[in-house]
Amino acid sequence: MPASWIDRRRHWWPASLVVPSLALIAFGLVVATGSAWFWWTGAVVIYGLVPLLDSWVGVDTHNPPESAIEALETDPYYRWILLATLPLQLAGTVVGVWAATSTDLNPLQWIGLAITVGIVSGAGINTAHEWGHKRAGHAHWLAKLSLAPAAYGHFYVEHNRGHHRNVATPGDPASARLGESFWAFLPRTILGGIGSAWRIESERLAAQGRSVWSLHNDNLQGWAMTLVLYAALVAAFGWMALPFLIAQAAYGASLLEAVNYIEHYGLLRHRDCGGRLERCGPEHSWNANQIVSNLMLYQLQRHSDHHANPRRSYQTLRHFGDSPQLPAGYGALIPLVYFPPLWFALMNPRVRAHYRGDLGRANLQPTTH
Repeated sequence: MPASWIDRRRHWWPASLVVPSLALIAFGLVVATGSAWFWWTGAVVIYGLVPLLDSWVGVDTHNPPESAIEALETDPYYRWILLATLPLQLAGTVVGVWAATSTDLNPLQWIGLAITVGIVSGAGINTAHEWGHKRAGHAHWLAKLSLAPAAYGHFYVEHNRGHHRNVATPGDPASARLGESFWAFLPRTILGGIGSAWRIESERLAAQGRSVWSLHNDNLQGWAMTLVLYAALVAAFGWMALPFLIAQAAYGASLLEAVNYIEHYGLLRHRDCGGRLERCGPEHSWNANQIVSNLMLYQLQRHSDHHANPRRSYQTLRHFGDSPQLPAGYGALIPLVYFPPLWFALMNPRVRAHYRGDLGRANLQPTTH
């Protein structure tokens, strides 16, 4: 790495471990205070504390120079931080199941626990997202294992070989259309993502002369990991572990899909006169440079560079001046997607401005006029 350039965030990147640690942090607070209301810690941190810190600390649009990229990509420090996420995630899942089955919680406290553990599972999908783009074989297994608590094993296939190919097109189940509410998007992206992942693997395995029900099916491998994990936790803590596992997985998956909804809302890649789809560029993803939430999310919010250059690791992702910018980080925006009138009032004018008033260039919901 050039001596003239230093990663100013280098010693702050362990903040990425806060989110997968939220269930363990909540457990510590419950033990220290005797109050089960601290099981809501995950929601308070993600939807309260992080947006406040984002507004206080601000944004950072600086990029590493090209001369530093290779050294950043090969520095094991960043990989070890990513690797540390998995044991924290799995430990948090176990602690959550123990609390749900072995402690006396009222319904609201149980919901808070499910949300906090679900946030940890959602963070695991983000970790899987990072591992899934690595070339090394072991990284792919780490991605699938990270997806197991959220029961979202198909994400490994659909995101890498479906979403990245079809992003910002009407046919992509993970790209939200202008005027499409989150509640209309959610079933479309979940069912569409599973169907797409199954088709992708069916075609790949057929080309190899293998059955779709082969052990080589990446979807089946991911789902099998969930089955083994859930079976082990049910065996250890009883059948009451199962509804909790389902609840936290549902919340974790919905969290991922809320982020998907935000990341490409209303944006469209166009086709030339020959019908060829333009290459995905920074202008096809919403970007955010809030420092705190980017530190905690492995710079997932620098999504424009991620889609333009999928192989780049989190520590090398860049800001582009021509990419559309979100007004806040994900923690502040996710609650708004649950209330479509608020979301539309905030984001529809930004889509319009991005296309200079020509909404015919946007990815429109068919019912939008």
